[in-house]
Amino acid sequence: MEKAYDKAKYLKLLSREYKNINEVAEEIINLQAILNLPKGTEIFLSDIHGEYEPFVHILNNGGGIIKSKINDIFGNTISEKERAMLATLIYYPKEKLKLMKREIPNLDEWYTIILSRLIEVARRVSSKYTRSKVRKAINKDFEYVIDELLHAQAKDESDKERYYKAIIKNIIDLKQAEAFIIAICNLIKTMAIDHLHIIGDIFDRGEHPDLVIEELKKFHSIDLQWGNHDICWMGASLRK
Repeated sequence: MEKAYDKAKYLKLLSREYKNINEVAEEIINLQAILNLPKGTEIFLSDIHGEYEPFVHILNNGGGIIKSKINDIFGNTISEKERAMLATLIYYPKEKLKLMKREIPNLDEWYTIILSRLIEVARRVSSKYTRSKVRKAINKDFEYVIDELLHAQAKDESDKERYYKAIIKNIIDLKQAEAFIIAICNLIKTMAIDHLHIIGDIFDRGEHPDLVIEELKKFHSIDLQWGNHDICWMGASLRK
């Protein structure tokens, strides 16, 4: 009798979130599938001490994950200089694009190459997540196009390559290459770190703990443990 009561209790709780058995089954299937995916990368940071620029650089490079992925994908096909340039572009897309636009004589050709490489990196860093989770992280202006480039299937590899090239050509012809590069770089950075753990001491010493806090507020998945330096600042702020 007690077991029957417990079962009814759980069924009642389920009914608050799901309309019928099919919805419950769908969610169970989805969660079981997620459990079989590789675990996302988690980063632990402490003693930031208001040093905003080094902190942001760690977030931008995914704690070294992005450079590692670039080397895995392109280590035998492009030079170290090109790999470093690609990494910097991902870390700081707006700033790097300004520099490259002054240096590159044939921008359309460069856009074609870079977009193809960025798609490969995005595909690699997002491979451990569900398609639904990746889509939620994509800039809404390019959601469908990026999703297609990451996940489109074709029976013939040559057909798929033509399809990708046609999409990239249209992006460039429509003068959307720069915005698209920024969007896919931001997706790569989001996918590189699945969860961020902050283990104390955001404040003291450095000049911009406020900017660190603002950056943390924007981060997609985070937990935070205050440290002794943080507690001192909280106490100081309450002192009359």
